[in-house]
Amino acid sequence: QVQLVESGGGLVQAGASLRLSCAASGRSFSGYGMGWFRQAPGKKERDFLATISWSGGFTYYADSVKDRFTISRDVAKKTVYLDMDSLELEDTAIYYCAAGLIGGEQYDYWGQGTQVTVSS
Repeated sequence: QVQLVESGGGLVQAGASLRLSCAASGRSFSGYGMGWFRQAPGKKERDFLATISWSGGFTYYADSVKDRFTISRDVAKKTVYLDMDSLELEDTAIYYCAAGLIGGEQYDYWGQGTQVTVSS
């Protein structure tokens, strides 16, 4: 059973940094891309933030966060991270981790999400 479990969310002040973690289990993720998404309050859709290939370290970011967020992974720990700097009020959202086959049309597995709230 594949599980993606996010952690590290919380309440922070604007300008602070935060690291989110996504612990992956239940299968080999070789050949998979791992992504971070977020769903802001009142929005139905989840916005793509960043992705990283499990094996090769390829990364890609949404333009809106590429200067402030960094995605990384620790293969030995089967954990993906999202380091977020200079947090803004608009970063308040539920953050989700996802996994999907590279070249696939969608992400197949999703975590339950972790809440990040940025206050002024």
